[in-house]
Amino acid sequence: MLSRGIFNATSRSLLAAKSLRAFSNVPPSFADIGDVTKVNYTVEFDQGLSEEQKASLKRFDIYRSNPNDPEDKPKYMTYYVDMKQCGPMILDALIKIKDEIDPSLSFRRSCREGICGSCSMNIDGRHHLACLSAVPRNNDRTVVSPLMFMFVLKDLVVDMSHFYAQYKSVEPFLKRKEFTADLKVRENLQSVEERKLLDGLYECVLCACCQTTCPSYWWHPQDYLGPAVLMQAYRWVIDSRDQYTEERLEMLGGDMKLGECYQIGMCSLACPKGLNPRAALKHLKDMYAEFDEKKNEQHVTL
Repeated sequence: MLSRGIFNATSRSLLAAKSLRAFSNVPPSFADIGDVTKVNYTVEFDQGLSEEQKASLKRFDIYRSNPNDPEDKPKYMTYYVDMKQCGPMILDALIKIKDEIDPSLSFRRSCREGICGSCSMNIDGRHHLACLSAVPRNNDRTVVSPLMFMFVLKDLVVDMSHFYAQYKSVEPFLKRKEFTADLKVRENLQSVEERKLLDGLYECVLCACCQTTCPSYWWHPQDYLGPAVLMQAYRWVIDSRDQYTEERLEMLGGDMKLGECYQIGMCSLACPKGLNPRAALKHLKDMYAEFDEKKNEQHVTL
C-alpha cells in the first residue's frame, strides 16, 4: 500500500513548482523536483539529540517550502517533541516547535478553539484544524503538510485569495427589497422553524478543508465554486429574511459553478466541524433544478 506521504509530497511538489514560476524568473523543471516526490525525502532538523532520546520523543515530519527561494526545494523537515512538555493538540506541537526549536517554521493560527478556521492543514493524510486535532498517543511519525491543491506561500501557509474571492461572489449577506425601516419594525423576524433551517450551515468557519478535499474542485477550481462556498450560498438562499432567492439561484447557473458537484461526499467526511456540505449541495441542486424548470416554462409560454 502506498504511503499517504507519497501523495502529499507529490502534490505539494507540483504546487510548489507552480508557485515558483510565479515568484521566480527561472521556471523549474520536473527534474528539479524529482527527489521531492520520494516519500523518504526528509531532512532532519539538528536538535542535538541521540538516537536513544529520539526514541522517547514524538516525531513530526512537517512540510517545508519557500517558493521565493529557487534553491529551497520542497521537503519534509523532521522534528522531535517531548509531548510531556507540550499541549495535546497538533497546533500546540507546532507552536512549541516554532517557539523552542525552529523559529523559521510558518503556519497560520489564531483562536485555538476551532472558530476562526485559520489553522487548517493536512494532518496524517486528512484535512483538519490543527487546534482540534489531537496528537496521536504514540511515538510514530506524524506528517503535517499544507491543504492539498493550493498554492503554497511558505511552509504550511497557502494562498486563500481565490477561495475568498469565490466566497465574495455569492454575496454572503442579507439582501432585501423591502427595508425594515419601511415596514416600521426594528428587526427582520424569523419563526423558530425558519431559524432552525440554518442550523448546520452558519457554523462553517471557512477553513476550506472540505473545499480542498473535493475532487471536482481539484479539476475545475476556476469555475466550480466548491462545497464550502456553495453551502454558504445555500445558507442565504433558504434564509426567510432574504428577498433575493431567485436572483441568487440565477447567479449559480452555468459555467459549472454548481453543476460540477457530483455528490461524492468527501467534503462531509473532511469537515472538522462535523457539518454536511454534501446534503446542503444536494438540496441546493434540487432547488436550482426546480427554478430552472420554471424559468424555461415561462420562456416557452412567452
